[in-house]
Amino acid sequence: MAVTMDWLSREKMTRSWRWAIPLIVVIVVLDQLSKAWVLATPEFRALECLDGLARCGGIEVSPLMDFSMTWNRGVSFGAMQADGIARWILFGVISAIAVGFTIWLLRAERKTTALALALVVGGAVGNLIDRFIFGAVVDFIDFQGPWFGWNLFGWPVGFPWIFNIADAAISIGAIFLLVDQLLVGRKRTS
Repeated sequence: MAVTMDWLSREKMTRSWRWAIPLIVVIVVLDQLSKAWVLATPEFRALECLDGLARCGGIEVSPLMDFSMTWNRGVSFGAMQADGIARWILFGVISAIAVGFTIWLLRAERKTTALALALVVGGAVGNLIDRFIFGAVVDFIDFQGPWFGWNLFGWPVGFPWIFNIADAAISIGAIFLLVDQLLVGRKRTS
């Protein structure tokens, strides 16, 4: 008895991959170029602070945004920090999810689904490259400062996470995917 892999046959692939795969490449390239800039800029002290013994640096851009180097050993926005063998387990899990999402993308019937999956996969691959090379991901986009001087019950309003282009792509893609799937579910019930 032969096992067939018709779930990825040419007949089941849609045309969305023709623009979605290049979009993944663009996301990865932009992400890696921005991280290469951070790694090469002395003010960030990125490689010096990789082991956690030295403090990472930053560049003040405006009252709303700074570039603040930090090494993220977890997933998006610092969740699930992992070192040692857990780093490789996390690497394997994220890789498997990226492969699964890529297969889904190749078969996506709607452009919004393909767009969402391309954003998520591009971001995942960008962060996987860092995780493989350094054991952690370069995060540097920082909106932690107070926004427009607003206060909520005496606390400055801001965005509490430091992230990168890959994280932004993953987050936007996840939101698009959620909305896309909710709209599909709504269309099926009506």
